[in-house]
Amino acid sequence: MFADAAVYGLALYAVGRASSLKLHAAHLPGLLQMLLALSVLSEVVRRFFLCSEDVSGLMTGFRVQALTANIACLTIIHREKISGSHMNANWIFSPNDFIANYGAILAGVLVWPVSSYPDMVIGFIIGFIVLNGA
Repeated sequence: MFADAAVYGLALYAVGRASSLKLHAAHLPGLLQMLLALSVLSEVVRRFFLCSEDVSGLMTGFRVQALTANIACLTIIHREKISGSHMNANWIFSPNDFIANYGAILAGVLVWPVSSYPDMVIGFIIGFIVLNGA
C-alpha cells in the first residue's frame, strides 16, 4: 500500500511542474514498483519454504480497503484527464494495483477453506504483474 500511495503522491506533486520533473515522477514510482514486485516474489518463496500460516480474514479485509482506494484513485485520474509521463505511469500502475488487490482478495477467500497454496500462486502472479508494470 505504501508503493501505491507513493505513486499517487508523486504524480500529484508533479502536476503543473516542468516536464523533466514529470519524467522523474514517472521513473521513481517504476523503481518503487520494481522493489515491491521483488519483495512480493521473495515473500512467496520464503513462505513456500517456511510454510508460514496465512491470516486470511486480516489479509482480505486490508485488500478490500485497498481495492476501494484503487477504484477511487482510478476514478479521479480518469475524470481529471491530466496528461504527462507522470500520469501515464499511473495508468500503468493503477490497473495493476486493482488486479493485485482483487487477486489478494481471491487468495484470502481460497486460503481459508483450502491451504496456503492459492495465496502463494496468486502472490507469484501478482509479483510478475507488478514487475511487468515497473
